[in-house]
Amino acid sequence: MAKKLQPDKWLFAATVGLALFGVVMVYSASAVMALRDSGNQFHYVIKQGMWTAIGLLVMIVAMQFDYARLKDWRIVYGLLLLTLLMLFAVFAFPPINGARRWIRMPGFSIQPSELAKLSLTIFLAYFLERRSGEERSFWRTFVPCAAMTGLLAVLIIAEPDLGTALMLVVIFGVLVYTAGARLLHLGMAALPAFVGVAALLIFVPFRMRRMVMFLDPWADPQGSGFQVVQSLIAIGSGGANGLGFAQGKQKMLFLPFAHSDFIFAVIGEELGLLGTLGVVLIFALFLWRGIRTSLLAPDRFARLLSLGLVAGIVAQALFNISVVLSLVPTKGIPLPFISYGGSSLVPTLAAVGILLNISQHASGSLSLGLLKSFTARSRKGPGKLRVAQPGRMASRVG
Repeated sequence: MAKKLQPDKWLFAATVGLALFGVVMVYSASAVMALRDSGNQFHYVIKQGMWTAIGLLVMIVAMQFDYARLKDWRIVYGLLLLTLLMLFAVFAFPPINGARRWIRMPGFSIQPSELAKLSLTIFLAYFLERRSGEERSFWRTFVPCAAMTGLLAVLIIAEPDLGTALMLVVIFGVLVYTAGARLLHLGMAALPAFVGVAALLIFVPFRMRRMVMFLDPWADPQGSGFQVVQSLIAIGSGGANGLGFAQGKQKMLFLPFAHSDFIFAVIGEELGLLGTLGVVLIFALFLWRGIRTSLLAPDRFARLLSLGLVAGIVAQALFNISVVLSLVPTKGIPLPFISYGGSSLVPTLAAVGILLNISQHASGSLSLGLLKSFTARSRKGPGKLRVAQPGRMASRVG
């Protein structure tokens, strides 16, 4: 039986530590640009500090809000409707850097695509719980989940923001597979999605240039490859121990978006390999405690919700780091908790608040949680799935 516990202290510490570290690094990465743009080197860090305080407050409130209330269909579909309206509303605002991703308000802006990740995760957890026992049904379960994911992803791609759309696909894939969807159905959805992404890369000129640049950024180091080249120079200059805090050179108007999308490069230059490994290890700690929370969650909705939240955050972190290291083509996606910007930070901290709320409830020990997650094994052979009982997560063997 579930019991009320204290929030996961390791998860809480990792989140707060990353958020506060982000404030420090935003100052280092943005001071020169802030001085140029506003005459005040603290311009961006003051804003980041305010958003961090607001985000942590939202996280604490979410910790006290019973996650079970999120299973109310009015909340689930109301949040989806709000997200869809906001995704349509962005096209009424002028573009920023060639993209319409923000709803601009006096003094701040809202990025609906960040809210889309949270609302989609809640919807999928809710819907998959409602379809308990029908996880392998194509029309009853898989198609509605895929359709909602596709609708949100298409609106986000139109902004354009392919990176965040891919994060929605990751959340969808993790949750429907964990819930028990057939691999055949996932493959059927993956094929048109792959063709669509390939078309977006090949037939959209600026994305094609990014692909060519990704293959050889040094072919045009002063043009299309400039951002990646400067990022790699920053990482390489840091060595093992780094140049020291605030001693980096690439942030001095060489590396574009040094305080936002490419802040990991500044970390590498100033804190070196040890600093970057430290960040990666804290995200690994976050992943471990998040999965542990999912395994110990008292019901199916909580297990799926917590897994989706942690998967979305960690996948985004890995994607951002891969972009900075030129392991994948350049995409404008922030490093969770650390990159500048309240429109990403506040929803992410709200998601962690829900995760911490779930961590206060447990159905037993970790070994019991693992056992519950793998008890729905097939008696008909590898790869088959037994109908899941209410409150249990379907799993697979083979």
